[in-house]
Amino acid sequence: MPNGDSVLSCIPLRDRPELADRAAEWFHDKWGVPKAAYLERMEAYLSGASEYGWYLCLDGERIAGGLGVIENDFHDRKDLAPNLCAVYTEPDCRGRGIAGQLLDLAVDDLRSKGVSPVYLLTDHVGFYERYGWEYLCMAQGDGEDGMSRIYIHR
Repeated sequence: MPNGDSVLSCIPLRDRPELADRAAEWFHDKWGVPKAAYLERMEAYLSGASEYGWYLCLDGERIAGGLGVIENDFHDRKDLAPNLCAVYTEPDCRGRGIAGQLLDLAVDDLRSKGVSPVYLLTDHVGFYERYGWEYLCMAQGDGEDGMSRIYIHR
């Protein structure tokens, strides 16, 4: 359990590369995507082969939240890249601004490398707008019956 007074630290994975295996397992547990797929993308980022990063929020040494950046987040709009993916905050840590800090960190980091705009696929309405994201269009998620929303951060 997090302590309400604990200090949160939002970081790019490059700041703590030793957390890659634990982070890949954490993302796998949240989203069901194979751990190996996360590790492959994290290793590309850590080696400098990709600037599409992975970002964690730590509550002490516990992963309280995270997100990544990939080319396409499993939808039919392949022209909209890169995509933030796997945005998640532990339920007992919500309401502490973790998602907003991670979103800002990722967008700012990508922008500093000349990568802008950035996109994300979601079913949420009203959440991402708080952090400067704008609704762009609908997209078909791979294997999904319904359509999902794509947001852009310019």
